[in-house]
Amino acid sequence: MTDVEREHPEETGDLQGDEGRPSDPGAPAEREHRPAQRGEERAVHAFRKVPRTGVIYVTAEAARLGFKPGVDEGAADGWCNLGQGQPETGPLPGAPERCSAVPIAGDDQEYAPVAGLWELREAVASLYNRAYRRGMPSRYTAENVAVSGGGRIALTRAAAALGQINLGHFLPDYTAYEELLDVFRLFSPIPILLEGERGYSFSVGDLRREILGRGLSAILASNPCNPTGKHVRGEELAAWVRTAKELDCALLLDEFYSHYVYGMGDVAPMESAARYVEEVDRDPVVIFDGLTKNWRYPGWRVTWTLGPREVIEAVASAGSFLDGGGSKPMQRAAAELLTIEHTRAETTAIHRAFSRKRELMLAGLRKIGVTIDVAPEGTFYVWGSVAELPPGLSDGHGFFRAALGERIIVVPGEFFDVNPGKRRAGRPSRFRHHVRFSFGPSEDVLVRALGRLERMVGERRRA
Repeated sequence: MTDVEREHPEETGDLQGDEGRPSDPGAPAEREHRPAQRGEERAVHAFRKVPRTGVIYVTAEAARLGFKPGVDEGAADGWCNLGQGQPETGPLPGAPERCSAVPIAGDDQEYAPVAGLWELREAVASLYNRAYRRGMPSRYTAENVAVSGGGRIALTRAAAALGQINLGHFLPDYTAYEELLDVFRLFSPIPILLEGERGYSFSVGDLRREILGRGLSAILASNPCNPTGKHVRGEELAAWVRTAKELDCALLLDEFYSHYVYGMGDVAPMESAARYVEEVDRDPVVIFDGLTKNWRYPGWRVTWTLGPREVIEAVASAGSFLDGGGSKPMQRAAAELLTIEHTRAETTAIHRAFSRKRELMLAGLRKIGVTIDVAPEGTFYVWGSVAELPPGLSDGHGFFRAALGERIIVVPGEFFDVNPGKRRAGRPSRFRHHVRFSFGPSEDVLVRALGRLERMVGERRRA
């Protein structure tokens, strides 16, 4: 057994058997369905192989080559993780002091309520009211909030609470949606194609046409979008909310990157569909967010769902059999971080640091020949095509493998071609030439990574 296997047993093993995703995303699709070969028989036949999301897949592959999260990343020859889905979590200039300890009271040893601690639910509601709903008669209360132990838990609760409906989802979008949209069989996932040639835009007219034409009762989307960085904001977002209400189509909006937005002309820009909801208990708008990205505490696993009371009751009921609720001491500590003053100070620091890293990443990738369909309006990712790079680097998977050789991790674009149930099996992915590059790491890591990528591409061009 290797050192990697000893220290990261969950990240090793036979990825080739991952059902619904070959270990090599460029491999023929029929390999997914081949019968088990000698020595590959499953020990327990009752369980299926569950595919890994893009970030887990690429970090597991890097672990085979010696990558260990948080180890030697500051060294000149250390790994550069441009595949990571989390922001840097250390101090930022001008940001509030980072929390380094969490007190645990006596009753914190007990279960938290499935819907979350009341004081945290009140803090979430108050934050949205102060940030987005000043002067509006309809206000969020604690009853409009359910707390959960991570973003995927929040989304899973919502998916479990959906009825027999058509649910629209966009291509490309967050990789974890793929399995989420396949596990629960009451609803039918309907893909909605976004075009890079149009900058991945989706107008309110497009929204109306899709809802009416496909009979959609709900739409799931990340906004800003992971991976493209496209952001529906301002009057366009207001029109989405009005249209959803008019046509009785629920908007399920993943707003985990809503404080990483650019070009809004504010030192602490934050945007949310909550700003445009008229009646909090009647408008069909459900929002997912948490400490993970916007407060840079991904390890706390404190997230929330915000929406009409009847929706919150449904997702809390789903949580009672899915996960049982989140961590009580972490929820209690989280409430202190959700004042408007703390949030704006943190967002100001994020905007300053990540705007600089965004420009650095865009310039570096364009220099080596990566084509950017649209500069990110939100998130901390750049979505680019490598189709014009030299052979061996001109598809997402080839680029990923070559970058591993330089101790750099990226995510091939095809992971974001959300395909529940593999209903489009056998067709090449539209995003096979794309790669997602994260500027979540520190600026020093980005500088080293871009330098190595420039050398790698230069060597291929001269070969």
